[in-house]
Amino acid sequence: MQIFFKVFIGILLLTSISCSQNNQKSGQTDEKGLTLSEKVKEVMTKQVQDKLTPDEILEDLLTGNERYVSGELITRNLPEQVASTTEGQYPKAVVLACIDSRVPVEYIFDQGVGDIFVVRVAGNIEDEALLGSMEYGLGVAGSKLLMVLGHENCGAVKSAIKKVDVGSDNVTALLNEIEPAIEEVEGERDAKNKEFFDAVIKNNVHQTIEDIRNRSSIISGLENDGKIKVVGAYYSLTDGKVTILNDNAHEGHEH
Repeated sequence: MQIFFKVFIGILLLTSISCSQNNQKSGQTDEKGLTLSEKVKEVMTKQVQDKLTPDEILEDLLTGNERYVSGELITRNLPEQVASTTEGQYPKAVVLACIDSRVPVEYIFDQGVGDIFVVRVAGNIEDEALLGSMEYGLGVAGSKLLMVLGHENCGAVKSAIKKVDVGSDNVTALLNEIEPAIEEVEGERDAKNKEFFDAVIKNNVHQTIEDIRNRSSIISGLENDGKIKVVGAYYSLTDGKVTILNDNAHEGHEH
């Protein structure tokens, strides 16, 4: 009887300690003074994905970028979002970006778990595997926006302009993908000329979009039917701002 009583008391103590720790955890606040229960835990659902238009999704990303630039990011309950997306995902957009570590795509658009597909490759070019990935996101998973995102001071573009040779056929093949964008920009081929460098970076975005449209009947078909939107954008390393580029082929101008 005494043994049973001691075990019972022990269970009560453990339960009390556990409850106390959970209460303390839920009552803890972050730098914004929010408790865990007050943080955003909602994720993208099929219903929300179906309802959103491509233009609304683009506006959402740009508004998120404004929050990123101002430092007013949404505070999310990431463990809850992770748990909620375990059985499925319904991202609203696909972003093709460079691998550059200074361009953290989810951060710069202030997106949470399950919100966007991110496809990354040096120089934000396209090949069969990347096209297939984008086709999956747009044609199968239901995303409605494709953004090709170039960025300031892109190392891959700089290396392509300089015709860097590191003794790797793979690197050479990748840099050769950027060559058409370089050839179409007027002026002396000089990576130290910021105006020329920036023009090539933006032109490379346009070149990639044109290649995607030409090489993917799925993506071009969805775009022609108005089911998705394809846009080019430029990310500033200087201030973190994303600017949408004109869709006029290879002009490299902003609006």
